[in-house]
Amino acid sequence: MITVSENAKKQAIRLMEEGESPKDSFIRVGVKGGGCSGLTYDLTFDHIITADDKIFEDKGIKIVCDKKSILYLAGTELDFKGGLNGKGFVFVNPNANRTCGCGESFSL
Repeated sequence: MITVSENAKKQAIRLMEEGESPKDSFIRVGVKGGGCSGLTYDLTFDHIITADDKIFEDKGIKIVCDKKSILYLAGTELDFKGGLNGKGFVFVNPNANRTCGCGESFSL
């Protein structure tokens, strides 16, 4: 399961309402190779579900993740930080053994 913090929920709703996303849009999260630590997080807004997707809903926000990425993201919370070091969505991943300084990549 992937969960969403209250801050992430508010920002996701705001971005989907401000953007040109269809009403049935959701957050798509995933993992791909790259970054300083080996794996990077991927987050987009999407509206197409494929046969390989796992679907979660938390706090009224639909989150979709491909079956391969869920192995790396199970138990992760999607949060939104707004501070001096930048602003944006962040992944709080209990499976990550090591993360890079910017928090955009990790390894298991």
